[in-house]
Amino acid sequence: MTGKPWPADLRFNQAERLLEIDFEDGRRFRLPYELLRVESPSAEVQGHGAGQKTIVPGKRQVGVAGVVPTGNYAIRIQFDDGHDTGIYSWDYLYELGAKQDELWTRYLQALEWKGLKRD
Repeated sequence: MTGKPWPADLRFNQAERLLEIDFEDGRRFRLPYELLRVESPSAEVQGHGAGQKTIVPGKRQVGVAGVVPTGNYAIRIQFDDGHDTGIYSWDYLYELGAKQDELWTRYLQALEWKGLKRD
């Protein structure tokens, strides 16, 4: 491996609404579609600068309608709610997996603080 995370296997588990991804360094992650959607790297979610991130409610049941390879470094996930502009690099997917618990906790706290729901 060259120091950059590289996927060895990528599986979309539609029944459990999970992206299962194994990396060559042995790390394995099970990323819920909801987390992928609310942490989309798109400008629509992340904004165009610091402090502009949008909290996206109502995505507990979001599904994946399609996946498009983007070069050899990423995928573009097409969600069944119409969102399809996020480019998920292998680095970003690795980061989401490594920080999943922290990101999930922060997301749930933000929803509660804003009076929003996952459904």
